[in-house]
Amino acid sequence: MSGKHSGMDMTTLSALAEPNRMNIVELLRDGPLTVNEIAERLNMRQPQASKHLKVLSENGIVEVQAEANRRYYRLRAEPFQALDNWVNSFRGLMKERFGNLDDYLKKLQDGDQS
Repeated sequence: MSGKHSGMDMTTLSALAEPNRMNIVELLRDGPLTVNEIAERLNMRQPQASKHLKVLSENGIVEVQAEANRRYYRLRAEPFQALDNWVNSFRGLMKERFGNLDDYLKKLQDGDQS
């Protein structure tokens, strides 16, 4: 398996599967934060927060912007758009399968009534 599936990098899911990293992503939905703000809000040590931010950054989920002497972490839109597209590809498939199931059940019901 190449790690790519329907345009989505599966490492995005792997990176988000870790609870602390998911919590960081949830925090960053409201806007950029520094590593110290993230650590404080999640009640973790700064080195631990930095380690998780490094993984998120390496996987393209967050980006860093330097302002004065602070580094702000913010979410990147692209991995979430790819994830949304990936989920939507299943949504269409499932809708089609449920439509086929409905047709099949109608045929069965019509067969029972005749």
